Amino acid sequence: MDRADQPSQRSYRLGTALFVRGLGLVYLIAFVSLWVQVEGLIGERGVLPITELLARAGELLGAERYWRLPTLLWLGSEDAALHLLCAAGVAASVALLLGWLPLPTLGVLWVLWLSLVTAGQAFLAFQWDNLLLESGLLALLVAPATVRLRLDDPPEPPPWGRWLLWWLVVRLQVSSGWVKLASGDAAWRSLTALEVHYVTQPLPTWIGWMAHQLPAWWHRLSTVAMFAVELLVPWLVFTTARLRRVAALAMMALQLLIALTGNYTYFNLLTVLLCLPLLDDDSWPAPVHASVPGTAPWPSAAWRRGTLPLATGLFSLSLLQVASTTGVWRSLPRPALAPLEWVRPLRSVNGYGLFAVMTTERPEIVIEGSLDGEEWRPYPFRWKPGPLDRRPRFVAPHQPRLDWQMWFAALSDYRSTPWLGRLLERLLDAEPAVLDLLAADPFDGARPRLVRARLYRYRFTDWRTLRGEGRWWRRELLGPYSPVLSRRRQPGGG
Repeated sequence: MDRADQPSQRSYRLGTALFVRGLGLVYLIAFVSLWVQVEGLIGERGVLPITELLARAGELLGAERYWRLPTLLWLGSEDAALHLLCAAGVAASVALLLGWLPLPTLGVLWVLWLSLVTAGQAFLAFQWDNLLLESGLLALLVAPATVRLRLDDPPEPPPWGRWLLWWLVVRLQVSSGWVKLASGDAAWRSLTALEVHYVTQPLPTWIGWMAHQLPAWWHRLSTVAMFAVELLVPWLVFTTARLRRVAALAMMALQLLIALTGNYTYFNLLTVLLCLPLLDDDSWPAPVHASVPGTAPWPSAAWRRGTLPLATGLFSLSLLQVASTTGVWRSLPRPALAPLEWVRPLRSVNGYGLFAVMTTERPEIVIEGSLDGEEWRPYPFRWKPGPLDRRPRFVAPHQPRLDWQMWFAALSDYRSTPWLGRLLERLLDAEPAVLDLLAADPFDGARPRLVRARLYRYRFTDWRTLRGEGRWWRRELLGPYSPVLSRRRQPGGG
């Protein structure tokens, strides 16, 4: 019998320690990625200035604003403050990656990231931004109170913290499969979703282009395998150590395939890290894992007494979240859901599930400007589809957040996407911070007289077209997306 299958002898020291220190890498990616675009997104002259949001919240919410919008930027929301938060996040991330002061560093990182996610509005409203907050909070329950978390002799994590991490992995995976079936979407139920997924996802890669060319039977088989990994495999977590290893490897393999075909920022890396605490120490090659019991101390008895109720509370809140995701909440009395609503601003007990309804076509917004109303020049984006001969590229783990939001905007209309109007206004002003979010300024710093947005339908080409014409995309004009905006009057005709 495998020693790891004997409950009294199982140890999860190395996998948990790698998870904690690996969070430092994910946080580092998140802070650096945001730092290079934060002024253009939410700075004083950005698309959605945080100064304006906080001013409105102060007028409408009074003292409640501090809980509804938990952010350190209440102390100051100028561009310098945004840069300071990002810089502090980078420094703390490096410290955690190196294992220094893991317990307080995790607390600092959680506060800093929550502050920026709250300030980010639409640009930081993604599931992985919340998943990082929830993972970071749970990591506090398994991080040791040491000066340094060493990988050659890590401590054994407390069982309640480890189980909450396991439970998060199960919720994340099962919810991702559940929402696809519960939505009633015909593409998922007929197993045809992957026939269009690779081309309609936000930022496909060139490997995604190649995957799109595969036959329909392969896409159906892949969909069945995906549902098996998302809906069935996660439950192996609650069986034996050997089956937990199988579950962890299967879920990590799925994340690798997703990362190869689409740019999902740091989400795939974070999910892989969450699988590491599933691996007992006997899962690792003997030269890798420590051969002696951990000697690093766990926090004091007072801290242990404090974290057990916290763990119990987080587990209870997660059950309410599962009830909400699955629809069971409809049978619960309203007061029972009040705690979930109360902690929602902290974004640390979340529901998950991407692509509940598969997008079957790919509309794309092309923004153009003009100096004279006759000649129109496109504003090129760095990563989203644009020129037909530009190969879909890898950008993850960096997230170009404006490019991502343009994908969502194309699925909606201009009136329901108010931030896009602000983007067009900033382009009329030739705002440098906003122009830096793009690949180039077609007017070299000059202010255009007019801007507009037009909607196209994009499709992948095939192998013959790629070889013969060098085009990865084909497109057709659907019509105007926005009215023409001018510096004289907005909106207006040009």
